[in-house]
Amino acid sequence: MSMAFILIKRNIKLFFKDKGMFFTSLITPAILLVLYVTFLGNVYRDSFTSNLPNSLKLSESIIEGLVGGQLISSILAVSCVTVAFCSNFLMVQDKANGTIRDLRISPVKSATLSLSYYTATLFSTLIICFAATGICLTYVAIVGWNMLLADIFFLFLDILLLVLFGTALSSIINFFLSTQGQISAVGTIISAGYGFICGAYMPISSFGEGLQKIISFLPGTYGTSLIRNHTIQGALAEMQNQGIPTEVIEKLKDSLDCNLYFFGSQVNIGTMYMILGITILVLIGIYILLNKFEFGRYL
Repeated sequence: MSMAFILIKRNIKLFFKDKGMFFTSLITPAILLVLYVTFLGNVYRDSFTSNLPNSLKLSESIIEGLVGGQLISSILAVSCVTVAFCSNFLMVQDKANGTIRDLRISPVKSATLSLSYYTATLFSTLIICFAATGICLTYVAIVGWNMLLADIFFLFLDILLLVLFGTALSSIINFFLSTQGQISAVGTIISAGYGFICGAYMPISSFGEGLQKIISFLPGTYGTSLIRNHTIQGALAEMQNQGIPTEVIEKLKDSLDCNLYFFGSQVNIGTMYMILGITILVLIGIYILLNKFEFGRYL
């Protein structure tokens, strides 16, 4: 255990020592928030008001709460995975500079080495994502706060699970990388593509039926839906208190991917947590097996 702790400490220090990578990872969510508010805020606002009957009027606070909740849910859903890839690039850098060979021929167990990379990435990513969550919640508090204490608790739980998922996924993908060029290429692809396939940039309900079915198999989709449910649940409850019909609210939840469907059957919140949890365990198991097999080549 002492060796694992030493390696975890070493990996975390090296990540935070790289000021460029650390500050880039930290300010990216803040930059995304500014861009989303600037370019997507009005789009989301018009989308909400167009789905309401003309006879129904909502207060500005609720509308801004809905817009803010959708904005920050998109940012956090993407950041939990993309930041994990950035934090986990140390594993590839160790391969590129030859450090990994020294570690593998030393008296360090395969499980200890793989655990140190995973745990260090997890801690580094959580620090950045929780800081980003604080920034996002501050924004929502300014424009229109409707969140309950329970929503905040579950939001942090959602972020923890998505970071666990992102760390496991990045660990498996980065396992096959060995050069700085590969790091840049994969980082670009993940940053550009993940937001679309998880429903963060565009609601899944806006895609074609065939693509919706394909995306319903991706675990990240359910992570995005969990975060979105808990960032706008308070605003939806306030809408109901003001007399908005349940049918209108359900239609709005469908359009925002709060309600997800798997081949026509609605997936409830508990099932979303189960899917994400099982996926995390499977990915961690695959990552450990990959390291064990690779470690055997050096014995």
